[in-house]
Parts: sequence; C-alpha cells; structure tokens
Amino acid sequence: MNHSGTFTTLRPQSLLRQLASCLDTTCLQVVSNFVTWSIYLENGTITYATHTVEPFDRLERHLRRLSQQFPLVTPQVRVQLRLLFETDLYKQINEQQDADIIQPQDYQAIQWLINQKYLDQQQATVLIQELVKEVIESFLLINTANYELSDSSQKLPVICRLDTPKVIERCQKRLQNWQTYLPKFTSPYQRPYLLLNHTIPGKTSPELQPQLTYWMKGFSLRHLAVIMNQDEMQLAQYLYPYIITGEIILHEPDPPFDQLPKRVTELSDTPEYTTALLEKKLVETVVELSSNATPITPIVEIENVAIVKRSQISTSTTATNKELNNTNSSPERVIPATVTPEKLYKIVSVDDSPTILKEISYFLETENFTVITISDPLKAAMSIIRHKPDLILLDLNMAGIDGYELCRIIRNNSMFKNTPIIFVTGSKGIVDKVKARLVGASGYLTKPFTRAELLKMVFMHLT
Repeated sequence: MNHSGTFTTLRPQSLLRQLASCLDTTCLQVVSNFVTWSIYLENGTITYATHTVEPFDRLERHLRRLSQQFPLVTPQVRVQLRLLFETDLYKQINEQQDADIIQPQDYQAIQWLINQKYLDQQQATVLIQELVKEVIESFLLINTANYELSDSSQKLPVICRLDTPKVIERCQKRLQNWQTYLPKFTSPYQRPYLLLNHTIPGKTSPELQPQLTYWMKGFSLRHLAVIMNQDEMQLAQYLYPYIITGEIILHEPDPPFDQLPKRVTELSDTPEYTTALLEKKLVETVVELSSNATPITPIVEIENVAIVKRSQISTSTTATNKELNNTNSSPERVIPATVTPEKLYKIVSVDDSPTILKEISYFLETENFTVITISDPLKAAMSIIRHKPDLILLDLNMAGIDGYELCRIIRNNSMFKNTPIIFVTGSKGIVDKVKARLVGASGYLTKPFTRAELLKMVFMHLT
C-alpha cells in the first residue's frame, strides 16, 4: 500500500524522525529537481539510503577511500562490479514499476561483494554507514519535494540497521561545520581551479601541494579529496584562504551533480507542518553556524552511529540478525600535455573516426597526459606495444578488426595484463558489457560523452 501527501513546512529531518518514532517499515521516496532519494527503513531504523545522481560514482569513491580497510576489493574487483551492475537507473525503475520495493542496484552490488567474500559483514556495515551519511546529508538540504511512502511486506534484504536519530545528528553536525565556508563552498561538487596570475600576500603558489595543483583542473572537491586521500572538509579548510584571495576560483558543479541541493544560510527552526493529499513539500533544514570545522580521518573506522544488527547474506538473501557494538586524420599523432614534475600519464586512443580522436585529444590535452591517437586499428597492437601506455581507450566498432578482438590481443601480451582498457562505443546493450568483461575490458564509456565523463573514467583507473 502506497501513501502520498503534501507537507508544506515540514523539514526533511522532521519527516525522517517521525517515521523512525513510529517504527515504520517503508521506503521513503522523495523527488526534487529531477533527483529521487530512496530511504529504506525497517522498524524505524535505516537499512540503506541512495539517490539517483551517479550512485556508482558514489559507491566507487567510498570503496577507494576505504581501500586500506577493504584489501580484497581491488581495482579489478571494482571494475567488475560496475560492469555487472551499473545500468540505466531509470530503465531499472520502469522495469520494476509494479514492485512495491525497488532494490537499488548499488545495494545489489554491495550484496554481491559480500556473497563473493570481498567484504565481510563488518566491512559492509562501514561502507553502508558512509554511503547513508552522504545521501542523508544531501536529503537534509532539500527545499521542496514530492514524496511517496511504500508500505509493503516485501522488504529490502537487511545487511545492517542504523539508528535513524543518530544518523540525522551526525549529518546535521557535518552540515553545521560546512557553514563556516559559506558562501564560498555551497556544494562538495564545486570544481576548484588554480589561477596562476594571482598571488596571496606573503605566499606563493608552490606552497600548494604539488599533487593537488596537478589534479585541480576540473575535478570536484569531493573527487579531489579521494585522490588526495583526505576528508573533503579538511581539503576545503586547506583551500579556503586561496579562494578568499582569488588565487583559486570555484566553478559550479558539472551535470548531473548540479541537480543536488546546495548549502544555504540558516533558516527558521520552527517545525510546523500541515498535511494534504497527492504531493508533499519539504522546507529546507539548515543548522547553526560553527566557528570551525572538525575534519575526520581519511580512513573511517566503524562509528557509533547505531547499534547495528547485521545479517548473513547468502545467495538467497536469508538474514540472521546479530549485533555490532560499533558501527586527427594521420594514422598516429602524439599530443604532449603541459610538463610537470609529477608523472606524465600516457594514453592511447584507438578509433577509426578522426572526429572522436580529435575530441578525446581536445578533452585531455590541457591535462597532464600525453595523448597518442591511432586511426588505423590494424596497426594499433604494434603501436601500443611500442608506446607502452598507462591507459588505452578503444573503440568497439572499427573496420578490419573490432574492439573485442583487439582487446583480446592486447590482453594476451603479459606486458598489458593490468593496463586499463576502456571501451568507447555508442552501444548501450547489456550484451556488450558482458562481452567487454569477458575479453578483459576495464570500463565502458558511451558516446556521446562529456569532458567530465572522460576525466572521471581516467580518474577512476589512473589514480
């Protein structure tokens, strides 16, 4: 049974607290600015939370950030995970529209990691805690939204249960600390750029971490924090003086991250609300300004977010509850990028379309890469052996030899056993992803792609 309504002045955390206090078992789905938040509750505790803006980017970031705690989740496992589970989320919703509870594909991916013994229950709990906190933090910033509550006996298979009030409290404290950096930082997806013609009195640009200046060319604060192995608030603290003086400028988030709510100044604290049928509006919640920010450690240990009950996940998703106390037109062309003291990555792009090769070169030539474009796929294998690239971008549908066969040939050379190979294609079929995985592909980039999407793929495999 589904319930919907209109909340005119009820703040998001008040809604969540109300569901928790009623010990509801439901899926709360909230839609705002074309983004859908799904929060799964069982007896008032949160079992999972996600939203539709790049859920696998979110999962990838946290798996990378927690990689020291998850030694079995190697880069190869993360690639396999995305090839197995990452599909069009809206297609998934349409295909399961008759189901009362839609099991998110990122949650299925976590279950797969457990079933394949890449994660144990305690590690999965840590991962889910971090994912839930990020999602709830953005949920608390929603201004207006529609909602639906799904009341069903079909429940999400439980890995852990998080205490809802404690999750809300930790997210509010985090948002409170971010108030220090308003109005400069309004989103973790803002993109810092270094302006070389600006100087800070008494300081010079070399004082910035060299690795940071190396990557500060389009990545968001949130993604930079993963690259630098720092908490994003710690990184914001470090960059803030340079932003104030204008040496670093902040660009707005790239799509689709620009659809997520932004942090604003504090609003009234009166939690009055009314209810009506058909739709629901949520008034933004913002906490008080803090005088300083408290960073957390890059590698997060299990926190006391909740008394977490965990369950063994088998292939049949049977749960047994336990408790945790803590919780170009020429055949080949080389385009050098700006020389820096950091490593200069070499990327080979193989495509029989000069337009695509030119586009890839344009997207990467301002970065710290050497881009080698190859328009004759029959000569690609020998050229790749000669150049020994750090990453290979490979078109699937080429004359003479397709990308699958070329990938197989490359992988048969032990020199390229661990070299990332990214397929670039206009096909979105699931069969293509299966074939790509079987021949050893590391990733899948669909045409047409943006510069941000290409850089994200490079970031995923080279950092």
